Amino acid sequence: MADPKATVGAFLAALEEFDLDGALSLVADDIVYQNVPLPPARGIAAVEKQLRLMAKYGTGFEARTHHIAADGPIVLTERTDVLRARSWEAEFWVCGTFEVRDDRIVLWRDYFDWATFLAASAKGAGKAAVAGLSGLLARFRSPAA
Repeated sequence: MADPKATVGAFLAALEEFDLDGALSLVADDIVYQNVPLPPARGIAAVEKQLRLMAKYGTGFEARTHHIAADGPIVLTERTDVLRARSWEAEFWVCGTFEVRDDRIVLWRDYFDWATFLAASAKGAGKAAVAGLSGLLARFRSPAA
């Protein structure tokens, strides 16, 4: 049996690269994925649908792992996740629970504070708006060619 922590690390690294096929190769057919308290996605097809939706609208993902611990097949992560969509960015704390069986992830459950996520999203939207407005103003200030 491979190291469950290494499997989870490889999975998160593949997600950071938007290598969805690589990430999906590390999950079991009967995986359960849940962002608590939302309903879980059950099975590889449902998880793939969610990941492809994230990749369709997102332009970047980063999982800054602060701590990772394993007890047999159970792996716990404490991370800061960063979601990006063009100039919008949201950073928020996440605690993840993974269960690895036969070198495949069978459970992926993330816990985070929704208020913190919404505040990070609003902050990211504000920064994106300021950046867009600054770019627009810069074009108006430039002399016509």
